[in-house]
Order: sequence, then C-alpha cells, then structure tokens
Amino acid sequence: MSSSADSSSFPGRIVRRALLLDAPERAATRLLGMILARRAEDGTIQTGRIVEVEAYLGPHNTPPDPAAHSFRGPTGRNRVLFGPAGHAYVYSIYGRYFCMNVSCEPEGRAGCVLLRALEPLGTAESLARMATHRGLNIEPYANGYPLADQAARALTSGPSRLCQALGLTRAAHNGLDLLDPDSPLQLREDGFTPAEPLVTPRIGIRQAADWPLRFALRGQRCVSGPARLRG
Repeated sequence: MSSSADSSSFPGRIVRRALLLDAPERAATRLLGMILARRAEDGTIQTGRIVEVEAYLGPHNTPPDPAAHSFRGPTGRNRVLFGPAGHAYVYSIYGRYFCMNVSCEPEGRAGCVLLRALEPLGTAESLARMATHRGLNIEPYANGYPLADQAARALTSGPSRLCQALGLTRAAHNGLDLLDPDSPLQLREDGFTPAEPLVTPRIGIRQAADWPLRFALRGQRCVSGPARLRG
C-alpha cells in the first residue's frame, strides 16, 4: 500500500518530528490533544485523542529520574528510548498487560512520555472493535462516537486499558516509528487546540512520585484516577 493511501485512512495529518525533539515535560504537553491511530491487520482503524500523559526523564538529567526505564542506561529492553524521537516504546506489566511510551529528545538522551489515557474516537464499528479487545459488552458502543462517560472511561482510561483497546502489544508495536506514513501505528493532529493542561505529580509509582510531571486536559472525562486529579 502506498504512503498516500496509508495516510488518507487516518484522521488529520502526521505529527512533525520536531515537536518531540525536546525535553519530556515539554513534549508531553504537546502530545495532549493529538490522536493515536492504529490500523489493524484487516484494515480497520482504531483511534483515540490523548488526554493524559506523564513525562519520564533520561539519565542525562540532574538528578536522573529513578522512575524511568532508562535510569540505569541502555538495555535490550529499553533501547528504543535511546533511539530517535517519535517511536513507540511498549512494555509489559504484570506479565499480561502493556503500556506505551513515546520517545522524545535527540537520539541518545532517552526521554519519553507515557500515554495514560485517551478519549476514544471513531465509528461504531471501530469502537465496537475496541470494546471487544477490552472484553466489554459492545452494546454501549453500537451507535458510535460520542460515547456516554462511563463507556468512554471503561474503554481507554488508563495506560493498560488504552493499549488493550487498540490491540497494542510489545511484539507487534514496540519500536514502530509513529511519524512514518507507512506505519500501522501513528501520531496524528487534526487542528484540536487544548487549553493549558493541569499539572500534577505522577501516579502509580514509588520513586520520584512527587515530581510534577503528569499532564492532563482539564475537565476531560477519560483522565485516569479522577479522584486525585488536582494540580
């Protein structure tokens, strides 16, 4: 399939790499409002708008970020983080779920941004496919976007949920260039302009948990952990 045919099946336009050649805390705020889109093997497209992220700093920072996977330097597991900006770093947790980061900064510096939540977008068919991936009853998704709040949160609120909904795995998606028009997994922008984000400490970690590196769209229904969304 040609690059033009690939690109036309995704919403908006592909993100410029220059936007991610920056420190993680700045790249993180730029990712808010962008669209993560995946083309499945059968050609169907699943999409979601990024509404919550966390920045993780590379080992060149002072002090280094002890919560980052790159903290002890490059390994076979994390080598994607030390490569070019705009690539997917997908890793497993608890032996059965996956989370996804986007690499940023110039090659070798290993900054990244964890995607924590998406606002699910798309047709009834694509939303039902995402619900099937999540093991949910597809009836609430049968009429397409917009979804009721509870259904939207159940689908893609949380880093593992969003990977499950889009069918993302380490084996299939780790290392993909998200800014390549031929990639089955892409970062896109469609003109959406988010307001100034809410900034909070990161959640779900033990080390450097007080660092204010979590960013979310204010009032967004799909942000994870809403009871702690203060900043």
